[in-house]
Amino acid sequence: MTDFYRLPLDERAERLRALARHALARWGVRDCEPETVKVRENAVFRVAAADGRAAVLRVHRHGYHGDAALRSELAWMEALRAGGIDAPAVIPSAAGAPFETVQAPGVPEPRQVDMLTWMPGIPIGTLEEGLNPAIEDVHGAFAAVGRLCARLHNQAQAWSRPAGFVRHAWDREGLVGPAPLWGRFWEAAVLRPAERRLIERARARAHDDLTAYGRWPPVYGLIHADFNLDNMLLDGDRVIPLDFDDCGFGWHLFDLATVWTMFLGTDLAVSIRAGVVEGYRLERALPDEALAHLPLFELVRAFSYLGWVHTRSETASAQELAPGIAALACTLAEDYLGG
Repeated sequence: MTDFYRLPLDERAERLRALARHALARWGVRDCEPETVKVRENAVFRVAAADGRAAVLRVHRHGYHGDAALRSELAWMEALRAGGIDAPAVIPSAAGAPFETVQAPGVPEPRQVDMLTWMPGIPIGTLEEGLNPAIEDVHGAFAAVGRLCARLHNQAQAWSRPAGFVRHAWDREGLVGPAPLWGRFWEAAVLRPAERRLIERARARAHDDLTAYGRWPPVYGLIHADFNLDNMLLDGDRVIPLDFDDCGFGWHLFDLATVWTMFLGTDLAVSIRAGVVEGYRLERALPDEALAHLPLFELVRAFSYLGWVHTRSETASAQELAPGIAALACTLAEDYLGG
């Protein structure tokens, strides 16, 4: 870890904003001051594209995706748009590239940078603050989320992916193997020894149950994998998906469980889950026997969040969310082992 990663978050964010300012030249943009939207793993800025329209500039974290994987992510977003799903459009650089690799003083590594169209709508919420209070019809909003999930799964199942398409997998190894995608969650510093032993027992059970559940096209395929509140905009009666940074191959139920796992134990969980399932069934089959497996996917989703706060402990979001996520993971582990 370099000195950059030991800096306070606001100082790191300012250096990344300077890199974003530097990167804009690759899109032929001059005299635009990037407006910070959020800084987590990626740094996201609102900017003006060369034609003056509002756009998003993403400065990607170092080392998460290789160039082929990022190119694949952007290719899927374009394919979704071609299929009638309102994902952000990729704005190519002046050189015609879907992204550029940019280096700037103060940031130790070159960073992948891309530009996307700014999408309309209001955020459904945030991880830190929860559901947007402007959303009055919770059930209806999440029914729209369910329809969106089903449409993505339908498109991905029918799509002929281009040659060289590469994405990671939210499979058994990516979720509960020795090196999960978001980190070795059972080693999280926030866990006490007894909690760590509980998580390890539940991890072993989940490993066996994911193996038994199996992988075939009706239940497994290309998924968004990060449908948390920050990554969906509500625009009238439609939901717009954002941030495909974590998309990859995984179980459809994992995609659905992502929507409500952070609400488990609250009064909203039942309404959100019912809305998602209702909406999903309008577009794609989801039999009751499949829903019986949801506790497994809620558990491994909570495990992944525990890994996220463990491996991103330098971020303000991880520091704020860690105690609650640890408590949720332990509760779900106890319930799962007791079932």
